[in-house]
Amino acid sequence: MDRPGMAGRPLDLPGGGNDSIFSAGDFAVGKGDPVARFRFAPVMAVFVCGLLLAGAGPGRAETLPELLAPERTLIALFEASRDSVVSITTEARVSDPWRREVRMVPQGSGSGFFWDDRGHVVTNAHVIRGAAAAEVRLSDGRVFPARLAGTAPMHDLAVLKIDIGEDAPPPLRPGRSVDLRVGQSVLAIGNPFGLDWTLTTGIVSALEREIPTREGGRIEGLIQTDAAINPGNSGGPLIDSSGRLIGVNTAIFSPSGSSAGIGFAVPVDTVARVVPQLIAHGVYRPPVLGVRYDPRVTALAKRNGIEGVPVLGVEPGSPAERAGLRPATRGLGGAILPGDVIQGLGGRVITDGADLQAALDAHEAGKEVRLRLLREGREVEIAVVLGAPG
Repeated sequence: MDRPGMAGRPLDLPGGGNDSIFSAGDFAVGKGDPVARFRFAPVMAVFVCGLLLAGAGPGRAETLPELLAPERTLIALFEASRDSVVSITTEARVSDPWRREVRMVPQGSGSGFFWDDRGHVVTNAHVIRGAAAAEVRLSDGRVFPARLAGTAPMHDLAVLKIDIGEDAPPPLRPGRSVDLRVGQSVLAIGNPFGLDWTLTTGIVSALEREIPTREGGRIEGLIQTDAAINPGNSGGPLIDSSGRLIGVNTAIFSPSGSSAGIGFAVPVDTVARVVPQLIAHGVYRPPVLGVRYDPRVTALAKRNGIEGVPVLGVEPGSPAERAGLRPATRGLGGAILPGDVIQGLGGRVITDGADLQAALDAHEAGKEVRLRLLREGREVEIAVVLGAPG
């Protein structure tokens, strides 16, 4: 399967900073020569009055045009969604060896959104990475301390919990990322550079993107969009033209660190699979097949022209055992007799262990999937019902 990626290219996770793009001095009253300023003010007043009088004659008055239908749609979508979006600020704990004290310092900021009416807020894992405390600010100005409910770094997702009671904003309606098409309109709402509740628009630029993580792994199946995503947007929602959640903004591809028109979002189908487990258990565990394999053996098989993951063992009572998978065995004299080689799962081509884990992660426990195997030199296909993690 073709997995277009951005391996080896500069990637930024736009959620850690809270630097403003303006300084207070840019708007300071009284900058410059005060004499020149007050000398200039009457001239400007006369000039403005002249313009007003010149435009007040018959046939010259103009009224602002009414909003066009697309503008009214965007306004309605933003107004219906903004209350469900939150601003997140984090603090880190640092120790001062000279004063022999531990204190909290600002760490960064990001975005998030309400997942349900019980105070669960979805954001990115990297937004709260290394934080000792976090606060969630609502669009009406209320601020709540948050506690971590769970995190899934492999998908860059995290869930915070706030005690908001019954007065919680409505959660965003989830859409289906499997239905997305390149070219359709999308909206991003977040807090770039600390500029709260900012709306940007764009389209779905590509699907099934893959990016590397700073931990050496990779995040797959991402939505690529040209809607502007900047530091502080991380964890905010990506919304379709019907106001439904279709993704969580997570990263940008940018040499400068700011938006270059290439942003990435975790698709909502992944979010809907991961977040309920984070709320219930605090961790995310994909479904299990119940096979043992070794990357070194997989690499050796590939060098010998065999594509796929050789099955070295089958866990007792596992889905693999119930489906009849055959592991490698030892023959006379200690020779290893090959067993099944997994070459496909659920329609996805399997070339190594990472492919197998990603394929399993795309499915739910209890669901039946088709396994394509190389068995005794022949391709066979069997059905297997994936198990729940222990």
